[in-house]
Amino acid sequence: MTTLSVDQAALTTDDTAAIVAVMERIMAAWADHDADAFARVFTEDGTLILPNDIFLTSREEIRSYMAHGFAGPYRGTQVIGTPLVIKALGDGAAVIISTGGVRAPGATELAADAVVRAAWVLTRKDAEWLIAHYQNTPIGVAG
Repeated sequence: MTTLSVDQAALTTDDTAAIVAVMERIMAAWADHDADAFARVFTEDGTLILPNDIFLTSREEIRSYMAHGFAGPYRGTQVIGTPLVIKALGDGAAVIISTGGVRAPGATELAADAVVRAAWVLTRKDAEWLIAHYQNTPIGVAG
């Protein structure tokens, strides 16, 4: 079992819980295949970078991409993730390093070649933590 490393000197317990909740909101939106809820977790000018040259630069682009994905290639899939590190980047900014990936329809485990490491840059807008930037890199090995 991996232990979560948190910059406890710079983040309150409430901030840490709210930051982890961002990941939970993404996983819940994916489970519901709800592109609107997925996109709402990003800032208006949030960016999303994925393998295969996916580079999205706004909440609306992210919403549109996910709506297409949920209707097509992501239909029936689930996204899973585990935070590994949470670091403060200053007042109202933090980064999460996580591991996870997209689980195929009907699968009970993540395929080895689907495992990714991700960086989530978050910012606090008013009292809400949102994703300003997300990027992942495949780390799995095809079996």
